[in-house]
Amino acid sequence: MKFRTILTLITAAFACSVQAQARPAAPAGDEVLLEMQQAFRQNRASRLVELLPQARGHVLEPWAAYWELRARLDTAQPQEIRDFLARWAGTYQEDRLRNDWLLLLGQRRDWSTFADELPRFRMNDDGQVRCYALLVQQLRQGATPELVDEVRRRWHAQRDADDACTTAARDLFSESRRDGPRITPLDAWQKARLAVDANRLQAAAAALEIVAPDSVGLLRQLHANPARFLGGKVVAVTRKNKELVVLALIRQANTDVDAAARALDAKWEPMLTAEERDWLWGQFGKEAAQRLSSDALGYYAKVGRDAHLTDDMLAWKVRAALRAARGPQWKQVQEAIDAMNPRLQRDSTWIYWRARALMAGRRDEDQAAGRLLLQSIASPRGFYEQLAMEELGMGITPPAAPAPLTDAEREAARRNPGLQRGLAAIALGLRSEGVREWNYTVALHTPGGMDDRALLAAAQLACEREVWDRCINTSERTDGVFDAAQRFPMPFRDAVVKRAGEIGLDPAYVYGLIRQESRFIMNAQSHVGASGLMQVMPATARWTARKLGMNGFRPEQINERDTNIAIGTGYLKLVLDDFSGSLPLAAAAYNAGPNRPRAWRNGPVMEAAAWAENVPFHETRDYVKKVLANTTLYAAILSGQPQSIKTRLGEVGPREPAQAQPNADLP
Repeated sequence: MKFRTILTLITAAFACSVQAQARPAAPAGDEVLLEMQQAFRQNRASRLVELLPQARGHVLEPWAAYWELRARLDTAQPQEIRDFLARWAGTYQEDRLRNDWLLLLGQRRDWSTFADELPRFRMNDDGQVRCYALLVQQLRQGATPELVDEVRRRWHAQRDADDACTTAARDLFSESRRDGPRITPLDAWQKARLAVDANRLQAAAAALEIVAPDSVGLLRQLHANPARFLGGKVVAVTRKNKELVVLALIRQANTDVDAAARALDAKWEPMLTAEERDWLWGQFGKEAAQRLSSDALGYYAKVGRDAHLTDDMLAWKVRAALRAARGPQWKQVQEAIDAMNPRLQRDSTWIYWRARALMAGRRDEDQAAGRLLLQSIASPRGFYEQLAMEELGMGITPPAAPAPLTDAEREAARRNPGLQRGLAAIALGLRSEGVREWNYTVALHTPGGMDDRALLAAAQLACEREVWDRCINTSERTDGVFDAAQRFPMPFRDAVVKRAGEIGLDPAYVYGLIRQESRFIMNAQSHVGASGLMQVMPATARWTARKLGMNGFRPEQINERDTNIAIGTGYLKLVLDDFSGSLPLAAAAYNAGPNRPRAWRNGPVMEAAAWAENVPFHETRDYVKKVLANTTLYAAILSGQPQSIKTRLGEVGPREPAQAQPNADLP
C-alpha cells in the first residue's frame, strides 16, 4: 500500500475529526514537516521559526509546533508555554512539552511552578521528574520512610549522574540525623559501588561528593589502576578507606575477578565489615557467573547473608546454581530468589525457577506450592509462561479468539486523533514520532485510557494499515483477551513459507525470528546497520550471497523483501546447520554472532531453558527466549496442533568431538 495514499486518507479523516484544532489555511506540503524534523534534530531554532507558518493546518501541525517551541524552551516565556499547552490540550505534544518544562523547572529549582504543573503531567513516566517531585514533597511535607525508600531505589538505579535523583538524595543525606528517615552514608557508598561496577565514573564521583568529597581524587586513581591503589599505602582503618578499598576491588574484579578475590582473601577481608565482605563476594560471584566460570558458586558460598546482595547479584547466583556441574543446585536457587526484592520475585522468570526448585524437593507441600506458582503464570504469552504450561502437562495453543470487533469499536479507533496522527507520521517517514504518539494514545495513563476492546480496535487499525509493529505491540497490551492473529501476524506468508520449505527451515522458526528482529517493518534499520525484515548486516549479506551463489548481489538489494528473506533465511539455515539443529544456539548466533554461543555452550550439558537464562548478554538472553516462544506460538497457529516449547529447546552442551562444523567461517 502506498504511503502517500495512506497519508491522504488519514489527513482527510483527521480534518473532519479535529476541526476545532485545524486552521482554515490549506494543508502545507509534507516536505515542510520533514524539513522541520531535520532542523529540530540539528538544533536550528531560527529555521523552525521560519517554517512553522507553513505547517498550519497540516495533520501533523502539533509536531511542528512542538519542535519550534522545544528548540527554544530555555528562553521561552512561561505564558508562551502555557498558551501552547492550552492550545494542544489532550495531545501527546502537550504532555511531552510539559515533561520537558518540568525538567527545566527542576533544574532551575523553581519548585512553586513545578508543583503547580506536576498534577497535569499525564505520562508520569519520567524518572527524573519523579525524583524532582519527591524532592518537592520532602521540602513541603517532610520525609517519610516510603519517600526515602523510593529516592534510594531510583538513585541507585540511575546509570548516570542525573541532577534530579542525585539532588533528592543529597537533600535527604545525613550522617547523624536521628529524627526521621534519611539517606545514609552506606546508601551513598553503595551508589558509588554500583557506579564503579557499571564503569560510570561521573556517577560514582557524584555519590562521593555527598559522602566523602575529599576522596574524589582517590576515586579517580583507583578507577584508573585499582591494583596500584591496593598495593599502595592505603590502610583500611577508617570507614572512608575501607569503602575505597571496596571500590578498588570492585574495579579490579571487572577485569580480573580471580586476582580481586585473592587480594580480598589474603589481605583485606579481616579489615572489612560483614556487609562489605558479602557485597564483594557477591560481586565476584556475579562477575564469575557472567563469564560462565565454575568458580561462581564458590565465591557465592563465602557470602554470609544473601540480604547484603543486590538483586543483580542474586539473579546471577540463581543462574550459576542452574549451571552447576553436578546439575541444578535447587536449594541455592530458592534461597537466592527468596532474598530478592518482592517486586523482582513477581517476575515470571523467578516465579518459574522458584516453582522448579520447590518441585525438585520431596515434600508434598513443596510440590503443591510449586504447582500453584506455575498456575499463576501459565499462559501462551511468553517464554516462562509457556514453560509453566508444559510443566503442568498442557500443550501450547493460542487461546480462543475474542469476539469480533463491532462497527462502532472500529469507527472509534479510526476517528481517534492520536492514532490518526501516529499513522500519518509513520506514513510520512517520521517513524519515531509516530510510534511515540501512537504509544501515548493507547497507554492507560492518557485521558479516557483504552480498555481491552479499544486496544483490539486500535491494533486492528494498525494491522489493516500494515503497520505491523503497532499492531503487535498494541494487542500485547490487552490483559483479559488474547488475539493471536494480531499478536502473531504472518505477512508475506507465501514468500516466507515457500522459501523456508525450499531450504528445509521450519517457517514457524523464521516467523518467530522476524517478529523479534523487525516486527515485519520492511525498511527497519538498527543502530549497528542491520537492515530489513530479517535485520541482516551488510557484511553478512555479502558473505551469505556468495555462499548461496547469488551472483550479482548488490548491498542496496538487502531492503528488497524477497532478497532480504532469501539472504536472512539462507544465513539462518547455515547457522542452524553449524549448531547441529539447535534452535536456541542458532538464535543466539543470529543475534550475537556465532563465535560467542560456540563458547557459551561449553560446560555441563543442561536443559536449554537454563542455558538460555545463563546467556551473558542481556539483549541476547532476552532475544533467544522471545524467538523460541514466538516460534512455538507460530507453530501452533500454522499446524492447528498443541506444541511443545521444551522439545524445541532441547539440551545444550559442548560440541561432540565427532560433530562436524560445516560453516566454521560464519560471520
